[in-house]
Amino acid sequence: MSWKEVYNSKLVSAKEAVSKIKSGDRLVTGHAVGEPSILIDEMVANKESYENVEIVHMVAMGKAEYAQPGVEKYFKHNSIFVGGTTRDAVSSGRGDFTPCFFSEVPKMFKQGYLPVDVALIQVSTPDEHGYCSFGVSNDYTKPAAESAKTIIAEVNDQMPRTMGDSFIHVSEIDYMVEVSHPVIELKPPKISDVEKAIGENCAALIEDGSTLQLGIGAIPDAVLLFLKDKKDLGIHSEMISDGVVELVEAGVITNKQKTIHPGKIVVTFLMGTKRLYDFVNNNPMVEMYSVDYVNDPCVIMQNNKMVSINSCVQVDFMGQVASESVGLTQISGVGGQVDFVRGANMCKNGKSIMAMPSTAAKGKVSKIVPLLDEGAAVTTSRNDVDYVVTEYGIAQLKGKTLKDRARALINIAHPNFRPSLIEEFEKRFKVKF
Repeated sequence: MSWKEVYNSKLVSAKEAVSKIKSGDRLVTGHAVGEPSILIDEMVANKESYENVEIVHMVAMGKAEYAQPGVEKYFKHNSIFVGGTTRDAVSSGRGDFTPCFFSEVPKMFKQGYLPVDVALIQVSTPDEHGYCSFGVSNDYTKPAAESAKTIIAEVNDQMPRTMGDSFIHVSEIDYMVEVSHPVIELKPPKISDVEKAIGENCAALIEDGSTLQLGIGAIPDAVLLFLKDKKDLGIHSEMISDGVVELVEAGVITNKQKTIHPGKIVVTFLMGTKRLYDFVNNNPMVEMYSVDYVNDPCVIMQNNKMVSINSCVQVDFMGQVASESVGLTQISGVGGQVDFVRGANMCKNGKSIMAMPSTAAKGKVSKIVPLLDEGAAVTTSRNDVDYVVTEYGIAQLKGKTLKDRARALINIAHPNFRPSLIEEFEKRFKVKF
């Protein structure tokens, strides 16, 4: 039987596909902008057929109606990274949160910590050999499919075909639903003057020939604004967005000096606009791998001059970083922050940067604090933190005593809060600032 015959034999409607989900199943959905929105909508519409279906994923970019009030009988949500549409479910008790490094999520599926009954994924149309690409989300989506008892795929002719280890053959998929809709887009954020100052400070730490890990949001995009005079930068990052495309086209990102995967942008998932999705489509410069490879610190460390840039919620006097919770309220997850901090610290000439505005709540709260908020999770330990950057400067913490760390951090705090921080410093350490 040819692959085309196999493919045609597995084509079903969305309604029939979700009828294969059974009560009590653990279901993993494709990640972020790679989520199969048609299948998810149909699953929610079919909710009366289920009881206690566990929905597991990281960032949800769709409506997440399975996590809304009133459907608790049918679905329970287990988040590995809390997002805007699932935050209330976790904080109210309707859902739950599982702490996990991003790099270890595939192991959770494969080694039975979170066995997968159904993988609900989105893929590209098959190529001439019958292989579909995982497109914008390889990350844990491919390992989930490899671990699942049943694979249900939304086959979208608008999903880009990405290179690397990013393929699944039609013979491995149990049920396929043909769709045609644009991949979810994430519009570029507005960059304020504060974020521009942070970006400029971060860029000052980046040397020619560095390999970068960039997160998502205004600060990473602001960093990219100040890299246009750099030479031969590379990318090894859990994700990229539109700003990277501009620097590739300008000849700034060449990947020539990378010591692992030279000449290639290595990434595990994508979030951006159609410009980014068109750029990666059939582009051999961009290679997608699962997150247990891309985010493995032992892989990351093989890059010379690796620079990781991540954001956070608070940093205390000791250098402890809270990035995923505000007090007891879980607002996100660890993601790949610690994976890349450790990988960058382990590599030759590496640097890890925590970048944040000096204040929150429209300037009413300092993000540099004597103590983290009660109940806040320590995302990155004081032993791992290297550079902390705000709009007021750079604090380098490695090799510094507790007193010197606190002094360095106070010096990059917002001026309005420095007097009270100095007062707390002198109380704690019993010395003059």
